[in-house]
Amino acid sequence: MARGLGKGLGRGLDALFQDNREDEIIEEIALTSLRPNPYQPRHEFDEHALNELSESIKIHGVLQPIVVRKTVKGYDIVVGERRFRASKLAGKTKIPAIVKELTDQQMMELAIIENLQREDLNPLEEAKSYQFLIDQLKLTQAETADRLGKSRPYVANMLRLLNLPADIKKLIDEKKISGGHGRTLLGLKDATLMMTVAQKVIKESMSVRQLEAYIKEVNAEGKPQKEKKEKQKPKFLVKHEQNLKERLGTKVEISKSRKKGKIAIEFTSEEEFNRLISLLEHLGN
Repeated sequence: MARGLGKGLGRGLDALFQDNREDEIIEEIALTSLRPNPYQPRHEFDEHALNELSESIKIHGVLQPIVVRKTVKGYDIVVGERRFRASKLAGKTKIPAIVKELTDQQMMELAIIENLQREDLNPLEEAKSYQFLIDQLKLTQAETADRLGKSRPYVANMLRLLNLPADIKKLIDEKKISGGHGRTLLGLKDATLMMTVAQKVIKESMSVRQLEAYIKEVNAEGKPQKEKKEKQKPKFLVKHEQNLKERLGTKVEISKSRKKGKIAIEFTSEEEFNRLISLLEHLGN
């Protein structure tokens, strides 16, 4: 069964056990004999959802047996940790289970695929799961994608989240920004700037597409280019530019070519526009 397991993952959990389902025996196992899958990638379980499942179990019992592996100390849960936790909340002492002989590798893969199929993992947990498989099983990204029924670009994109600074990862864990936002923020090389832009995303409820456009602008108008441009600008223009900035209280850009020049004055609202017009009229008198 070990050889066929990896190929079956992309087709679903049912495909993994169909070879001998008719011979399966359901046992009632004490909850105290069970322990969570040590390879479980999910660290947090939705408390509200667990309580709802617990109430259902109180009335109807556990309708679908969990899958476990026997160990010297009892049983490891392979599939069904939510049902196990909800049963404890419901005050149950036993749970129906099917005992399987599985390797550590199979335990690892099944724990991940169960959560992926139920979409219970947050983006970072999903990325860590892929990296765990790669590290533990010495797989390539392409092999990992094939085992889990994902495309290689998808897995590669998810793994990029692990390169984010800890502060940005925390925002994803707290669901303040999405994994898509996180991957887009990697377009910025400076960690401090990433956090500043992430806060802007939260404050302005920016979509991923809006963030992509904003980061494109930031990179196009980056500080190194700006500083270089200012160094090349004649000193008298820099002096007048600074003078106008101070007098008008807004950003002013003066540019000059061989035959003509331009003064650009920035405003962000109609109120600021009227204020600037009034100041300019005053300066002309």
